Amino acid sequence: MNIAIIGGGAAGFFMAITVKKNMPDVSVTIFEKSRRVLAKVGISGGGRCNLSNSFEDVRDLKSVYPRGNILMKRLMNRFDQKDAYEWFESNGVPLTTQDDNCVFPESQDSHSVIDCFLRLSGKLGINVRTAHELKDIAKVTDKSSGNVLYELIFREGCKEAILFDKVGITAGGQPRIGTMEYLQNLGHKIEIPVPSLFAFNVNDPVLRSLTGATVDEASVTLASTNFRASGPLLVTHRGFSGPAILKLSSYAARYLKEKGYECTLIVNWTGGKDNNTVAGELLSIASLNPQKQLGSVCPFCLTSRLWNYLVSKAGLPVDKKWAELGKKGINKLSNILTDDEYGVAGRGHYRDEFVTCGGVSLESVDYNTLESKTCPGIYFAGEILDVDGITGGFNFQAAWTTAMVAALSMCGK
Repeated sequence: MNIAIIGGGAAGFFMAITVKKNMPDVSVTIFEKSRRVLAKVGISGGGRCNLSNSFEDVRDLKSVYPRGNILMKRLMNRFDQKDAYEWFESNGVPLTTQDDNCVFPESQDSHSVIDCFLRLSGKLGINVRTAHELKDIAKVTDKSSGNVLYELIFREGCKEAILFDKVGITAGGQPRIGTMEYLQNLGHKIEIPVPSLFAFNVNDPVLRSLTGATVDEASVTLASTNFRASGPLLVTHRGFSGPAILKLSSYAARYLKEKGYECTLIVNWTGGKDNNTVAGELLSIASLNPQKQLGSVCPFCLTSRLWNYLVSKAGLPVDKKWAELGKKGINKLSNILTDDEYGVAGRGHYRDEFVTCGGVSLESVDYNTLESKTCPGIYFAGEILDVDGITGGFNFQAAWTTAMVAALSMCGK
């Protein structure tokens, strides 16, 4: 039996290794379009590879999987984050869980994961072919058995034309609708791919001069929508980034695409406290520091630079004394702290990492096996599926879970 895996990334190697461990006698070949395998694993998590999450604070998978949460809930009954943790440790990659529940290799080096995959694939005899970009898949009926086989047709320069009994498709990266035309031709519904997990550009030179300023807990909302997120917020040379923004971009990926990445962002710098609560705390600060200047007392753990910027944006002088604020001044400060507005003028990029919202519609796959409904013998896993998560190790967990389930299904288990 010949099995092909399309995509030499995290899900592709995980699927190939699982298939080969369960069916040692089959031939398994990974086809990667670029000249390097596992490139995205290498740069993930700043080179440390945030390969999962403890899920300790997750009460509803919808909060971490904006798309595909129902499927993930079912599949994680078969292979969840604890299983993934055990898999890596048993295969020579000791792990550690941070205070924020993110799981990393104990080495803090993504090459620990890469080396593990390359070692296992070599030991198991998995064939790896790079510079093989898939162009099309053709159905071929075997004359002797009557079974449907699949011929992989690659771009120019790749002359291999081998028939495969089963195909696992795990292509990731940033797929465009045109690159998945062959899947449409095979009867699969495609959800148009759009970017997810990105920073926001803001045309405010004064804000951007605060590059590097951080807030440990902020709440961000897109005006006139229900899209909101919370977490650390980072001011960059282009605008805003950090976990709060990345989560918001994931939740609102399709909405932001429709708006051309131009909208109004509302920032609550206090981590979600309401206006009345903030006003009350400011009054308390004023009563305790009546003769001090506004700029010298920074509330809500804000940095001095950021606080002075907000005071000025509220229309107040930073050298004004707290005792001179009055009700009107308190209201200005509480408003800027809880409902600070910024015009989003485009999206940035989260380093070289990217996640795509969209891909093969979940309507086109079996929820229990991840096998194609229109092409028996073709299975999907990883980012090619319309499943994506927020930052924090959830996308890699989706890769491990979907790849494991698809591989076991491919093996008849």
